[in-house]
Amino acid sequence: MTPTETSPFRPFETHLDEQTALAILREATQGADDGEIFLERRRSEALVLDDGRVKTASYDAAEGFGLRAVRGETAGYAHSTEISEAALRRASETARLAVGDGGGTLAPAPLATNRRLYGDANPIADAGFPVKIETLREIDAFARSLDPRVVQVSATIAASFQEIAILRPDGSLAVDRRPMSRLNVSVIVEQGGRRESGSTGGGGRAGLDGLLVRSHWEAAAREALRIALVNLDAIPAPADVMDVVLGPGWPGILLHEAIGHGLEGDANRKGSSAFAGLMGQRIAAPGVTVLDDGTLPDRRGSISIDDEGTPSARNVLIEDGILTGFMQDRQNARLMGVPPTGNGRRESYAHAPMPRMTNTYMLGGDTAPEDILADLKDGLYAVGFGGGQVDITSGKFVFSCTEAYRVKNGRIGAPVKGATLIGDGPTALQKITAIGNDMALDPGIGNCGKAGQWVPVGVGQPTLRIGGLTIGGAGA
Repeated sequence: MTPTETSPFRPFETHLDEQTALAILREATQGADDGEIFLERRRSEALVLDDGRVKTASYDAAEGFGLRAVRGETAGYAHSTEISEAALRRASETARLAVGDGGGTLAPAPLATNRRLYGDANPIADAGFPVKIETLREIDAFARSLDPRVVQVSATIAASFQEIAILRPDGSLAVDRRPMSRLNVSVIVEQGGRRESGSTGGGGRAGLDGLLVRSHWEAAAREALRIALVNLDAIPAPADVMDVVLGPGWPGILLHEAIGHGLEGDANRKGSSAFAGLMGQRIAAPGVTVLDDGTLPDRRGSISIDDEGTPSARNVLIEDGILTGFMQDRQNARLMGVPPTGNGRRESYAHAPMPRMTNTYMLGGDTAPEDILADLKDGLYAVGFGGGQVDITSGKFVFSCTEAYRVKNGRIGAPVKGATLIGDGPTALQKITAIGNDMALDPGIGNCGKAGQWVPVGVGQPTLRIGGLTIGGAGA
């Protein structure tokens, strides 16, 4: 197998007889409520140039299958890197243990769809290895030429191509080919013995061509440098309780973590979410409408079908402050008596699906962002975020800011360093006091972790003002 191979993944032509596989699956799911065989081939490449040297040049290839049988709240799952009849029979014996004596009735298969939200070409083949390395070197040289204070540059080009096939007991077969590409630039600057960093990047379910255009990576290098220089002038963040204005786009990661996981079906079915039992009730300020939408073309979190074969959807979770929906996979939807929403996702064939977000964002309001800032008497304007931690049960969160400014009497002042936002999702939703008309999606950098599984996601929001968040910092 070579990185440039583009022949489609057809496991029932090259690895298995489809009718034999179907017979094994039917045996495994006899008396079950649900089940499937999930087959996958994935190719990925990552090139990293750090401080003028090639730090990483990797190409990975993997393929395998997972077989699942579901009965009530129990799921039997077995997987293998070997796609063969013998491996499938061994997996069937393991998955069958979850069904026991049976008694279930197989749920109807997902409705088929021909919708395609992205192209099906392998982005790894968009440019040769020498071209990618030379582009990284050009990014390094360009970023250093922008400012003499630049002491280190790191640039990354990454691409992957995932192909899946999902066979269900009724004989239906769903397939998807999922490209992904990304370019990242990080810069470290030094002045007076102080070093600060800035980074930017993005991509989506498209080829590398648009990311390797000079105008694109030059803009990315300039943005990374801008953030680094802002941080070079930053003063210690205050430690206080104050109003916070969140910028549009990527700051939606706070809402993704603080409330998104709490709106996934499994946490609500089990009663472990802070939002459990609140369907139809007001959980957010008027005007707050939050969606999870896997149907946005070419976006990082988009999927034509989920990893159970259900077509993705535009799901309204909160409408004008009222809780209206949860994100569901097939198992939790069946147990809760609602339709699946196209949110059954898994990291790979080695993982069972669970309810996961796709592109989660808040719709815009009707207030100009400059007016929101003008009304901020004493607070923080946060436009960039790094890592965070969230307790799904309580909704409590802690997020670190990578770019933030002190605001007094409506005027943006000095940048601050070391600011963390502390609060809880349910309370923060109720304290939203202004919603901007500038809704934006993130540039395509999100990854989401849950139960040890990572999947690509998107986030977005307009400018927001939230009252009374706790700011953790070193300043007075």
